[in-house]
Amino acid sequence: MPAITEPKLISGNANRSLANAIARRMSMHRGMSVGLVNARVERFNDQEIFVEVYENVRGEDMFIIQPTSNPANDNLMELLIIADALRRSSASRITAVIPYFGYARQDRRTKARTPISAKLVANLIVEAGIERVLTMDLHATQIQGFFDIPVDNLYAAPVFALDIEHHFKSQLGNVMVVSPDVGGVGRARELAKRINAPLSIVDKRREKAGEVAEMTVIGNVEGMSCIIVDDICDTAGTLCKAADLLMEHGAKEVHAYITHGVLSGPAVERISKSVMKSLVITDSIEPSAAVKAAPNIRIVPTAPMFAQAILNIWNGTSVSSLFETETLVPIYEGMYTPG
Repeated sequence: MPAITEPKLISGNANRSLANAIARRMSMHRGMSVGLVNARVERFNDQEIFVEVYENVRGEDMFIIQPTSNPANDNLMELLIIADALRRSSASRITAVIPYFGYARQDRRTKARTPISAKLVANLIVEAGIERVLTMDLHATQIQGFFDIPVDNLYAAPVFALDIEHHFKSQLGNVMVVSPDVGGVGRARELAKRINAPLSIVDKRREKAGEVAEMTVIGNVEGMSCIIVDDICDTAGTLCKAADLLMEHGAKEVHAYITHGVLSGPAVERISKSVMKSLVITDSIEPSAAVKAAPNIRIVPTAPMFAQAILNIWNGTSVSSLFETETLVPIYEGMYTPG
């Protein structure tokens, strides 16, 4: 049944740039102004979060745009408190648009006496009154099963495939997709299939979290333009080591396509000094000034995809249609032209 009210967007402080871009894109699609609901999300002196919504949202279909990126705890609490404010203001439905889902790396118990924090966060989101979640490239797809509400997980691979076909147009036959670990093979295989490229794997062994003891290349990368594909780049240590290893094995050049550029600590400096020719990330996390200034980091916009996904949810139409190239090319309006 078609929706009667217009979709309404509200944003926390995590990524206002993306929220505004989504609103602009929706305005273009709707042929009318779609703005962010007027609200304030502030902190008291003791850093408690306070939310006040200045517009009437009774009976409205609300979409909260808030990645739970660094500072993860603050941004998560903003999301929950905004949801509570909307629920108590009689919004008809509340959807959380979480471009980057924090705590997703804690999706199972790897040792005794450790938490499954992703499940705890899922419980908090549902208890806050959120009825649907829209996210992108969950670190572990089984996290969808932690929720008892619908979860739409978008994928960056279709957009990355368009970007690769555009920027590597003259050398597509010489491109090899590389997974930086065995666990990411599924993600890399999906992209390789889309651009009709071979697949290689960097097998790594960790002594402890954040430290890689040994790395091995599975597959012949000699003379190839290697594209490393992953969902998260945090400190970039593993990524830069993988790039070095590929070059040592005869790769012509190395690029990386990473969905979520966490890029904490020394990450930007490492990437700037790396043998990698380019790192492509999305704007799921608000890029810092250092990230924007880095000469070999490029940012692919996600607003067109999220805006269309929100409209599809509001209309009650398919979100999975956004996994298809034919759907994405017109959404990205001239950014990528078919090869």
